[in-house]
Amino acid sequence: MNIPQGKPPWQLEFLLLASLWGGSFLFTRLANTEFGALPTVGVRVAVASLCLLPLLFWQGHGRTLLRHSKQLLLVGMLNSAIPFVCFSYALLAISSGLASILNATVPLFGALIAWGWLRDRPGGSRILGLAIGFLGVAMLAWDKASFKPDASGLSTGWAVLACLLACLCYGISASYTKRYLAGLPTLVTATGSQLGATVGLALPTWWLWPAQMPGNTAWLAVLVVGLFCTGLAYVLFFSLIEKVGPSRAITVTFVVPVFAVVYGMIFLHETITPWMLVCSAVIVFGTALSLRPAAPRAGPP
Repeated sequence: MNIPQGKPPWQLEFLLLASLWGGSFLFTRLANTEFGALPTVGVRVAVASLCLLPLLFWQGHGRTLLRHSKQLLLVGMLNSAIPFVCFSYALLAISSGLASILNATVPLFGALIAWGWLRDRPGGSRILGLAIGFLGVAMLAWDKASFKPDASGLSTGWAVLACLLACLCYGISASYTKRYLAGLPTLVTATGSQLGATVGLALPTWWLWPAQMPGNTAWLAVLVVGLFCTGLAYVLFFSLIEKVGPSRAITVTFVVPVFAVVYGMIFLHETITPWMLVCSAVIVFGTALSLRPAAPRAGPP
């Protein structure tokens, strides 16, 4: 395979992206402790916007961003603000490994929403994959979800539902983008979504800002998750889409839990149970099956 000189192979970008998105769960949890769930996200998307805006203007997409500002604001709420807040809230009650495993169901929700909204009906094997994937989610939720509050007033049940709501929002956002923003440069969509999320969360972030200024560790965590796990990660994701296509690039969600679980075990002393491994295997298998391209129809072209 001929690799363009000076550019890393796509496999390296793939692993780097998975490691960054896996780290987002770790750094979000570290920032949550002092910032709180919503202000953590408010700072995260603002930092990501500041990271992506120079790239956007450098590539001359400023006017395109302004022309589609209303649609991008909605995408920002569906694709960044609401999901990020949901995961940020969930990480107050469940481990980063469990949250990342639930995050791997995004393609399942994406296929389901596309089926109902865009009439993108999956074939038999993809329907089977959807069923298997959601069975894995049900198995995991049945074992981990409890709606009885703990000493801090939180419950794992609401945390699991928050993660699934985030994945549902990702699925809705994907279909909305395909229907109303098709053909738009991916950098415009990503930057616009971060700006939209920043605008949408500005007032709640200010309202819920902690009374005591967060410490250096929390600030470092939220800056890392904004700059690297969001801003840089989007740039890598765009590069992967250009090199290998969107269907192949989205499979990075299968690898993200590996990094998230390892980071959680090393830095947060989280544990991974055999049942979580079984459920994650079921989810990944079902999702992979649901992403299989439809077989070509027989007959003349």
